[in-house]
Amino acid sequence: MKYTVTVYSFHQYIKAGKLTYLECIGKAKELGFDAIEFTDSPFKEAEDPIAVAKELRAEADRLGMEISNLAVGADLLQEGEVERLCKMVDIAEILGAPTMRHDVAKGFKNPTWKGYDTVVCELADACRKVTEYAAAKGIRTMTENHGYFSQDSLRVEKLINTVAHDNFGQLVDLGNFMCADEDPVTAVGRCAPYAFYVHAKDFIFKSGQEPEPGEGFFTTRGGNFLRGTIIGHGVVPVVQCLRALKRAGYDGWLSVEFEGMEDCLKGIEIGLKNLKRYAE
Repeated sequence: MKYTVTVYSFHQYIKAGKLTYLECIGKAKELGFDAIEFTDSPFKEAEDPIAVAKELRAEADRLGMEISNLAVGADLLQEGEVERLCKMVDIAEILGAPTMRHDVAKGFKNPTWKGYDTVVCELADACRKVTEYAAAKGIRTMTENHGYFSQDSLRVEKLINTVAHDNFGQLVDLGNFMCADEDPVTAVGRCAPYAFYVHAKDFIFKSGQEPEPGEGFFTTRGGNFLRGTIIGHGVVPVVQCLRALKRAGYDGWLSVEFEGMEDCLKGIEIGLKNLKRYAE
């Protein structure tokens, strides 16, 4: 296993003006990582995304750091998303990222007879177009169990099986299955064979039968409560999930994703130590 960190983990410091996206590369190295994963945030905010990508790549090269992945938001039920995602593949190429993860859909806002099964072929067609474009550049693309609508392991597996392309797989997020009220052990065991990349995270859990726990928590699809925390401090069965991934032959990146209320640098540092101990 190899260890990286998503720049999203530094969001607390970025928002407060304590770190820039460029400075996160050096901070990741200082904390003991060999690579950093970028989201699309620095490019959405930029007048010249290509120039930003070149600057980030140059800094990573200067520090001897790899850029392990580019994570991009998307809603493939909207017009123009395939073309936009192909442009993000171009950004991933400049970054030197070997993989790009993109969302697939936000679902339907209003009550309707439409659901996942009615649009999975449409989503798969769009994913296939993006991954065919990316494959020509040597970049693999992925969906993630993320965003409620395409979060359950059975839905993600169905999408990947429908895309049916060797260049398209999954970013397996060990914690995110809980957002859809699914047992991570069962879900990771199902999805491990499709894993191109892994997010390691942890959650504190409160039952939906209990009172609203207050600031820091969000609601799962079924009405339970979750709060991000340091890897090892919550209820996500990280060790058992890692065993499932190893049994499936996964030996790629483990990306620390911290989204807790604790100080983010301390959360990342402790999380990495725990993750290494669990994996090794």
